[in-house]
Amino acid sequence: MEGFLVDAEDRSYTLKIAEYSRTKALLETGKWASSTPFRLGGHVWTVRYCPNGDADFVSIYLVLDSESEGANKDVKVRCKFSVLDKAGVPVPSLTRAYKSVQTFTPTHPSWGYSNNMCRDLGGLLKSMDGADMTFNVGGEKVLAHRSVLAARSSVFKAELFGSMMENAGNPLVEISDMESDVFKSLLHFIYTDSMPEITREDVVMAGHLLVAADRYDVERLKLLCYFS
Repeated sequence: MEGFLVDAEDRSYTLKIAEYSRTKALLETGKWASSTPFRLGGHVWTVRYCPNGDADFVSIYLVLDSESEGANKDVKVRCKFSVLDKAGVPVPSLTRAYKSVQTFTPTHPSWGYSNNMCRDLGGLLKSMDGADMTFNVGGEKVLAHRSVLAARSSVFKAELFGSMMENAGNPLVEISDMESDVFKSLLHFIYTDSMPEITREDVVMAGHLLVAADRYDVERLKLLCYFS
């Protein structure tokens, strides 16, 4: 998240979300976690993060501390919110910037945005724009994005960003012990944080997906498969 105070100070603030899936499962819709306070332009601020802000929407807000000095006055700010990739570079499709200056007041001390990040990543899963790697699963080629997989799975992170893979342009990874439908269902959850359409009668698929979730350490998917 980046925040800019007009005619006073330019500064960025990075909020790192550890264990996103666990945080999403613990915080109900409308509940939030707040960053540690930080000073900007002579005021105290926090970043408020709601993983279930509005239904499936992720919400992020910049909040002016009502108890800080000068909080009873209007403060004008230009804000830009970005999701960063592994290298710390803003992802264009997940960046939102206010074109106009926003005014923080005692009665309106926060500004932010709600973004259906899962829907955006779901669109990326369908289009595969910018895919930088290929899996060969049961003879079927499946495209993916290394940064997305690494962000959602510690196992993928270790495998895809190891010394042998780091400089590979578009590596081909062979997976011989998993059906392509199961792997694509795993990717569906990784990109959208939602279960693919599996009927209650399809116990075999749910079982295979549970094994895949355990193999790649996708904890929330394991829980959903277990209780489905």
